[in-house]
Amino acid sequence: MLQLQVKNETSRLRAVVLGSAKNIGPPPTVDEAYDPKSLEHIIAGTYPVEDDMIEEMEAFNRIFKKYDVKVFRPEMIENYNQIFTRDIGFVIDDIFLKANILPDRDRELEAIQFVLDQINPAKIVRPPEEVHIEGGDVMLWNNYIFIGTYKGSDYKEYITARTNMQGVNFIKALFPHKIVKEFDLVKSKIEARDNALHLDCCFQPVGKNKGIIYKSGFREEADYMYLVNLFGKENLFHITRDEMYNMNSNVFSIDENIVVSEKNFTRLNTWLRDNGFTVEEIPYAEIAKQEGLLRCSTLPLIRD
Repeated sequence: MLQLQVKNETSRLRAVVLGSAKNIGPPPTVDEAYDPKSLEHIIAGTYPVEDDMIEEMEAFNRIFKKYDVKVFRPEMIENYNQIFTRDIGFVIDDIFLKANILPDRDRELEAIQFVLDQINPAKIVRPPEEVHIEGGDVMLWNNYIFIGTYKGSDYKEYITARTNMQGVNFIKALFPHKIVKEFDLVKSKIEARDNALHLDCCFQPVGKNKGIIYKSGFREEADYMYLVNLFGKENLFHITRDEMYNMNSNVFSIDENIVVSEKNFTRLNTWLRDNGFTVEEIPYAEIAKQEGLLRCSTLPLIRD
């Protein structure tokens, strides 16, 4: 049996589900795009090809092997994108929550059923249908659970709005001993540079007390200030609009002092090293074209 445990984003990783780019199928059409960044690349003819994405994910897998992390990969679905496992479920403490994802992505959960079979069924929760919540919007910070949401009255119009207030309230009820804080994120269907698809597109903690943040990803300045006050401005690395577009906040921590990052994130990687982090640089720029990066393609199960 797997004894689940995840209390934050940065403790030593022991077990993870890493997505897969194999047998991904043909590039989506304009009508099939879930987000503005994919749409941009579909139109430009620069949508990533399978071989390149498999290579990038293998580079990530090698880093996990280097640090002796147990890696599960989803079972293959023919002609289907299974890269972003973070969307389909997430672990808080010792509970696995299945996400109510976009309906046509339910098969992705079936592809990791062999992992779920190793978990105590009492520890697996499927929220009711009206509760929308995806792993990219859920950020654990010990006693805190940070959740990205969208409070606009036009929520239903936005395929990029993934977590609703019912989702926030569901987590509050499930974890009454935690401080649950939601953040209202900026959404756009048409301009990827102004679309915080998930909370991890504009904020992520690293180490014990630091974080990467994009101020303009928050609809309310008060939400941004909440994090500044909690972490301290000097402990936050502020990314630019272009860096946010390139997903600089979507790195992944294997330990409090080990961060896996994209090799082109020059400014960020320098800051991380200056602050005592070991930075494992890998190529991930092709996968980034689908508005997801390193954190999006992982589903941590056990951290020390």
